[in-house]
Amino acid sequence: MKRKLSNILTVSAIITSIGFLMDGDIKEPSMAMRFSEFFGMMTMLFLAISAIYLPAHSLTKKLQRVRQ
Repeated sequence: MKRKLSNILTVSAIITSIGFLMDGDIKEPSMAMRFSEFFGMMTMLFLAISAIYLPAHSLTKKLQRVRQ
């Protein structure tokens, strides 16, 4: 489980970094605001991916056990 969460966090950080670099909006002058936006988006992506992947993975494992 720890490995899965680490991988999800890595994917979230990569997607957030790409999105942050591709964003064409004017950047906030405050570095604190930039960091809070970055980590806020990374947290939201992490939670969204986890909320989809972990239950789906659990369901497929249960279905495989039932099938055998």
